Amino acid sequence: MLFRGVSYINLDAKGRLGIPTRYRAQLDESCQGQLVITVDTDRCLLIYPLGEWESIERRLAALPNLNRQARRLQRLLIGHATECALDGNGRILLPPPLREFAGIERRTVMIGQGNKFELWDEQTWNECCESWLADAAEGESLSSELDTLSL
Repeated sequence: MLFRGVSYINLDAKGRLGIPTRYRAQLDESCQGQLVITVDTDRCLLIYPLGEWESIERRLAALPNLNRQARRLQRLLIGHATECALDGNGRILLPPPLREFAGIERRTVMIGQGNKFELWDEQTWNECCESWLADAAEGESLSSELDTLSL
């Protein structure tokens, strides 16, 4: 299961997000429309098919909880993880605390990231993109892991 591409989506008045039609059949088949939404340190939301999330959750829970960074990550990701299901119209309800965390009010951008989606407030996404492009234009060096990547 690979998710890719950018979708601009408006939340409805009740805070529901319509999942793009091109992903719905795949989500129904792979996880029966069961998703998990959690937060990301970049102030966006992460949306996982349930099976993908369960694998990640097991790895997070196995981290040493005496390590402060691991404990913080567990608190953020596992602590905010919320199960939701696609309704009959292909929508999910974004809980208010998660919307507040990501600054999402109405206009969003959903980015396919392989095994998951990122959901951003549209203005925040645009500002981050501009910043990332400016960093690249200024010659910000890549980490050693990315030095050999050829696009």
